[in-house]
Amino acid sequence: MDALQQYITLYRDHAAEVCGHAPEVLNRPRPEAFKAITGLDLPKIGAESFDVTSLPDMLAPDYGVNINRVPFAADAAEAFKCGLPNISTLLALVVNDAFRPTSSLLRNLPAGVTVTSLAKAAEADPDLVGRYYNTLAAAHPHNAVTMLNTLLAQDGLFVHIAKGVVLEKPLQIVNLLNPSAPLLTPRRVLICLEEGARASVLCCDHTASGSAPSLCCQVTEIFLGAGARLDYCELEESNSDTGRLCNTYASLSDDAELVADGITLMCGRTRNEYDIDIPGQRARCRIGGMAIAGGKQTVDNRTTVRHHSPKCESNQVFKYILDDEAKGSFYGSIVVDEEAKYTNAYQSNRNILASKEAKMYTRPQLEIYCDEVKCSHGATVGQLDATALFYMRSRGIPEAEAKMMLMQAFMADVIDSISIPALQSRLRQLVERRLAGHNDLCSACQDSLCQDNL
Repeated sequence: MDALQQYITLYRDHAAEVCGHAPEVLNRPRPEAFKAITGLDLPKIGAESFDVTSLPDMLAPDYGVNINRVPFAADAAEAFKCGLPNISTLLALVVNDAFRPTSSLLRNLPAGVTVTSLAKAAEADPDLVGRYYNTLAAAHPHNAVTMLNTLLAQDGLFVHIAKGVVLEKPLQIVNLLNPSAPLLTPRRVLICLEEGARASVLCCDHTASGSAPSLCCQVTEIFLGAGARLDYCELEESNSDTGRLCNTYASLSDDAELVADGITLMCGRTRNEYDIDIPGQRARCRIGGMAIAGGKQTVDNRTTVRHHSPKCESNQVFKYILDDEAKGSFYGSIVVDEEAKYTNAYQSNRNILASKEAKMYTRPQLEIYCDEVKCSHGATVGQLDATALFYMRSRGIPEAEAKMMLMQAFMADVIDSISIPALQSRLRQLVERRLAGHNDLCSACQDSLCQDNL
């Protein structure tokens, strides 16, 4: 049985259990997803935009799926060992795909803000959740990861910010994988900001120590109403037995602004896809990415930003540092429609290979169907600046320290662009530890904001 067929068979044989433990809103698109996925082949290395990721290999292990919703224990202390001190946040846990609020969230969540289980939200207000759920994902029937998630997802996270409401504190979601047996987690995330709403959302992905190998299959849908702004940051510090397939879809209305950052500090095999549609006029989007990988880790980012209307802006900056036998890939695309006059779009991918065995694949590209635009893209792959390294060593700085200083400087602009100042400071510390060769970021950090927030 091939990698995808095992999940198709699982759903076909246990559709009643899958649907019986999920609300109608999540069950409604399953038949179309089943129809779409049965005709798909999983992309292998060498397929377009798949330079380092093989979906058959990632889905081949005999992962279980928790379709009967057996509860998993969550040790809060374990979840928060890599806490981000000095950041005052509204904190919540998602254990595999099950939402668990902390006492601080329940005490401090302001009026007009909903942060809860997606399944519970769909049961309590099916009209609201149904208005948004799967409307972006359904437009991608040829994406196997998205269809697999839609087929099997039973829960996840729902965030809704009402019209004109500003969430003053960042919302921090700690996604914890802690299976006792190999597990595929089809997690679904739905984030909706109504007209004029503003929020910052920080998602931290971790694997509990002692966990069995796991694969997170996540689909995130983001909707920004007119004039809304979302700062969305994902920070991954998972172990080498963790796989991550994460597809993020977003739609921006008039004057909306999305700032999205994807940061990979520790991982096993990771592939992130960002698909951003900008139908609104004067909307703005910035996607930043940073990856540090060593050993046999792989980090794969694919972006598509589609400009449909006039006077919009997008900016993409991704940087990688790869050591040992690590592999990285960036496949980025900017699409400008005929009607999208006065678009200003920029895309950059810069990479450092710290060893002879590390490999990077980069393919930035433009599709422009309108003349009155300003668009550019570029990519570089190289080693550390030999002249700068020689200069620093001639001033008495040891080689290892000089290399680390240069790599920190290389990542500085990505960190500086993050909109949460205290997170910037903490990331500098985490990046320094990672570049110094520490592969146990989570277990190393004993100071934590989270205990105060529980």
